[in-house]
Amino acid sequence: MQPGKTIQLVRDLMTVGVPTCPPDTPMTDIARRLLSDDLEAVVVLDHEGHAVGVVGWDEVVRVYGRDDARNLTAGDVMREGVPQVPPDIPLAAAAQLMLDQGIRAVFLMHNAEGIIYPAAMLSFRHLIRHLAADDDAALKDLGIHAARQSPLETFIKRRDEARRRAQSQPPKER
Repeated sequence: MQPGKTIQLVRDLMTVGVPTCPPDTPMTDIARRLLSDDLEAVVVLDHEGHAVGVVGWDEVVRVYGRDDARNLTAGDVMREGVPQVPPDIPLAAAAQLMLDQGIRAVFLMHNAEGIIYPAAMLSFRHLIRHLAADDDAALKDLGIHAARQSPLETFIKRRDEARRRAQSQPPKER
């Protein structure tokens, strides 16, 4: 670690809030989201809200050459299970775990009333940003102390995005 670098644990570098999708999300939508939101992966939540799998760059590229790739859904291609790490392990240990398992993102899971869902994530992008940063100020948007939207602001943003998507879709026949 460089002089002046104090970030050492997963919790200091993770992003709170994880992109998710339902299993019936079309692959084309996931591919667009990975690109537009600069994501490593999206966690697939079942209809009860439990995390059941992950779709990332590897899963998208794995089905690229298939004739039916554009018709597949997150549930069709997801890697089952969600790779997890605790927030209080060293970043070097998390990086080695990611390399050993051949994954680009790990997640910190939360259990609320029996529903287990992702609360935060750490990805290759986080580790590379940390290595490239001149000081901790360059990483102030990451970790448990990062400024972020309130739950209400997050809900309103997601609701408005869902409304925009619904308005841009052609009406479904009944």
